[in-house]
Amino acid sequence: MTENLDDKELLIQFREPATKERSFTLIIKKYQEKLYWHIRRMVVSHDDANDVLQNMFIKVWNALENFREDSQLYTWLYRIATNESLTFIEKEKKRSAVSFSDVETGLSNKLQAEKHFDASKAEWKLQAAIQQLPDKQRAVFNLRYYDEMPYEEMSRVLETSEGALKASYHHAVKKIENYILNS
Repeated sequence: MTENLDDKELLIQFREPATKERSFTLIIKKYQEKLYWHIRRMVVSHDDANDVLQNMFIKVWNALENFREDSQLYTWLYRIATNESLTFIEKEKKRSAVSFSDVETGLSNKLQAEKHFDASKAEWKLQAAIQQLPDKQRAVFNLRYYDEMPYEEMSRVLETSEGALKASYHHAVKKIENYILNS
């Protein structure tokens, strides 16, 4: 059945004009939920996450034909999703023309505006703590904690050394622990 094709087969089909669109649809179906939640944890808002995800898939459509397969497809997709999320956050900071702490407050406010938000629940405290992290540290924490991505893969996604990622994750965990203990 074509629904269960592996990434290599999907890429082969993508490069064929007759099966290009179907192959891309299957790639989206295979990865959109994981990528949505990865993006959502970074940008917080459902609407923003959908916008970033859509922009990310447009970039993927335009670049997939030239994908060299130096890394796995999902690693490449996560890199694009992470970069699009960080770009979105940077644009929000500039568009708002406010200080970094105001943008962090804005992310926290978006979190609190979610209809099921309950500050007393542990998962919401965790989310609030994560929103206090610097953008790249938040990306490292999310990839490791939620996506359980190995440091080796993360180094490809974020284009940095495994040692730096381990240190960043360790610092993120300490900041989150301190936030939760002091809130």
